[in-house]
Amino acid sequence: MDIRTIATSGLGDRSYLITDGEVAVVIDPQRDIDRVVDLAADLGVRVTHVAETHIHNDYVTGGLDLAQRTGAAYLVNAADEVGFDRTPIADGDEVSTGSMRLRAIATPGHTHHHLSYAVLDTTADAGGEVVAVFTGGSMLYGTTGRTDLVSPEDTVELTHAQFHSVRRLVAELPAAAAVYPTHGFGSFCASTPASGADGSTVGQEATTNPALTQDEQDYVDALIAGLGAFPTYYARMGPANTAGPAPVDLSAPEPVDPAELRRRLEAGQWVIDLRERTAFAAGHLPGSLGYELSTPFVTYFGWTFDFDAELTLIGDDPQQVADAQRELVRIGIDRFAGAATGPIESLDAGQGLRSYPVSDFAALAAARAQHGRSGLFIVDARRDEERAAGGVQGSVHIPLHELAARRDEVPDGQVWVYCGSGYRASIAASMLDRPGRDLVLINDDWPRAAEAGLPITDRSATSGR
Repeated sequence: MDIRTIATSGLGDRSYLITDGEVAVVIDPQRDIDRVVDLAADLGVRVTHVAETHIHNDYVTGGLDLAQRTGAAYLVNAADEVGFDRTPIADGDEVSTGSMRLRAIATPGHTHHHLSYAVLDTTADAGGEVVAVFTGGSMLYGTTGRTDLVSPEDTVELTHAQFHSVRRLVAELPAAAAVYPTHGFGSFCASTPASGADGSTVGQEATTNPALTQDEQDYVDALIAGLGAFPTYYARMGPANTAGPAPVDLSAPEPVDPAELRRRLEAGQWVIDLRERTAFAAGHLPGSLGYELSTPFVTYFGWTFDFDAELTLIGDDPQQVADAQRELVRIGIDRFAGAATGPIESLDAGQGLRSYPVSDFAALAAARAQHGRSGLFIVDARRDEERAAGGVQGSVHIPLHELAARRDEVPDGQVWVYCGSGYRASIAASMLDRPGRDLVLINDDWPRAAEAGLPITDRSATSGR
């Protein structure tokens, strides 16, 4: 048996293709299913089953499209009310294909109807040996899936259910069975950061996973206390996946010439510059927003984007635009008003470029020493849970996902913006950029703030000066 991982780093998720060399089962595919289709073709295997561990809340599934395109059976929990034909499956059901057998195990917690799938290899023994379990948002590496995505009212119930589900997996499966979660690789669907391991077994989780090492109430209390904000676009994913997503369209957006680009910017449309953040800071079109195309791109773009707005992309080249488009369709952003590529100077249509400096925490410390605390306005764009552990004294905490609604709190004059690494600060700076405001982007890692001698507060600050 061969298990292939199909990683989606931008969302912190993994999908899997399991094959015996002839047929294949796919677990939790992302929407851009061409990756799965190509992998199956490369391996020379036929996809007979596509299985969902749950109705996903962080991405639009490609399961329905993949099943229809390949003629595979589409396994979705019988208890989920969905708007498409599927092969219903429930706790204890088994499905055989080739020399493999899947056993569904009810593991509620991440959602009410969450399933895990134990995979049995029947090559040597017709009875089968459990060699792996695909745990979706249940048992993750060193943690468990978060339990507050269905509704706040259900969180306590689901957290208790999660505790018992993970314990059930350990009780019923052999210690040597490999664990293959969908979440826990940077996804907000994990309740706490995962261990960072690239693999684990049921036996290893039994000694390290908090659902196995804590008593029930301690586990529930700690999990709920640690839950932070999650991207607002999650609210769109469940309904989309329940209704049945349309097949993905990755055809290139229509090209946009500089004059039309300028018109869209002057009209206040969403024009997104995908280039590296220091390149954006060095020169960008007035009114454009900088969302560097790197690992966090899709999460923070989806968190801050108006899904009903017209969207135009700017990239260094067509491949960069295509890569961004692939990321965005995974969360259901399908409509693109167009794209422009090439050197940024060639796209300005006579309007000129704006810019602001890029600096670090050491320079901020020097600026505070020169101008005093009241001479600077400092924005902390990190999330609440990061801020709770400390922030630059005197800074104003405005999480990136709140900035559009709170940007009037930021005055003109000299404004420094920081986050945990510079990525979110770069987006925030692009949102704040306007004539009369002298922005400085801190492109630096948060631990270097204290190293630079900046005073750190351990509680949220509300005053900027």
